[in-house]
Amino acid sequence: MEITRISLLTGEAHTRDMDVTPAQLAAWEAGTFIQDAAPHLPKEEREFILTGITPEEWRDTFGTGDEDPAPDAP
Repeated sequence: MEITRISLLTGEAHTRDMDVTPAQLAAWEAGTFIQDAAPHLPKEEREFILTGITPEEWRDTFGTGDEDPAPDAP
């Protein structure tokens, strides 16, 4: 199912084809936690439904978590 969301980070509209049913989306919209409504979705896809943030935007903004921490200031 194609889902379009506006990214909370960039304000850009993104459309992704996701393995989610209208019933699962309706359950989420009715108040079910997304991880309960569509537990099979990877966390990146659940994040997209919630915030419109794509994995690419997330990496560009926050990194991958694999980066070295900033060196200590003298």
